[in-house]
Amino acid sequence: MSASRVVIAAVLFTVPGARITLAAELQSSTLTAWNDYVKKANLHEQERAAGRLPFLWIDDSPDRATRLRHGEIVIAPVAEDGMESVSHGLVHDWIGAVFIPGATIDRLLALVHDYDSYQQMYRPVVTSSRSLGCDANSQDFQMVWKRKVLFIVAAVRGDYRAHTVMLDGHRGYTVAESVEVREIEKYGHPDERLLPPDTGSGFIWRMRSVARYEERDGGVYFELEAMALTRDIPASVAWIANPVVNRLSINSLTTTLRQTRDAVISSRDSYETLASRPNPSRGLHMSRAGGE
Repeated sequence: MSASRVVIAAVLFTVPGARITLAAELQSSTLTAWNDYVKKANLHEQERAAGRLPFLWIDDSPDRATRLRHGEIVIAPVAEDGMESVSHGLVHDWIGAVFIPGATIDRLLALVHDYDSYQQMYRPVVTSSRSLGCDANSQDFQMVWKRKVLFIVAAVRGDYRAHTVMLDGHRGYTVAESVEVREIEKYGHPDERLLPPDTGSGFIWRMRSVARYEERDGGVYFELEAMALTRDIPASVAWIANPVVNRLSINSLTTTLRQTRDAVISSRDSYETLASRPNPSRGLHMSRAGGE
């Protein structure tokens, strides 16, 4: 499937873009805290997949689906205030949803499976993307992304693996996780270089996302939960940095969902236009098949 790409894009776009100190290596205690957080999140996701909770987050509140059908994009924090402090790090956890009118699951998945097109669909943040291999249920791919905030340019190359589960012909979900994340030092300069994993400025250390999608009400509801592990923010500047980081998270996830909706609608419209055009070869084939 391809929602994985959208999912990862959403995760990438939620990382803070400001450098606070020059270096921050990932600590073992930070990684342990991240793994514990992911385990808890996975249990909650299993509850939704098993039907013990509403499958879609939007159905937790009766007005969300209505707001989406009216064209709104709904965003909310999953972690308290969008961030949870852990040892020497921060877990960022946000969820958002969009309704794509006239779309189908097949059309959505066909689009998001096209990993090589992510650099066009999600530009200017995604600068390159490519598939590394796929099978029936999983996909491996690589993306390079960059963000510029004030005078700071953060660039990261990541390898990702995504796993897709279709519950039936109308509902499914994709879990996507980073396999390797490496910061690109001096991105765009002749002397740019890839840093070793878990080193650098701590823009992003780990990523995990869940995309859920359901076809109903004349379209597809598409929601993304984006989780990321980054360096921590010193207490001395947290009062001013945290609101900025959260605003970036909301804006970035909103942009990702809007770009996804626009791409699916554009793809649908292009297909319908092509299908409506006269096809001379089709008429010739019918004439031959039926004789003179």
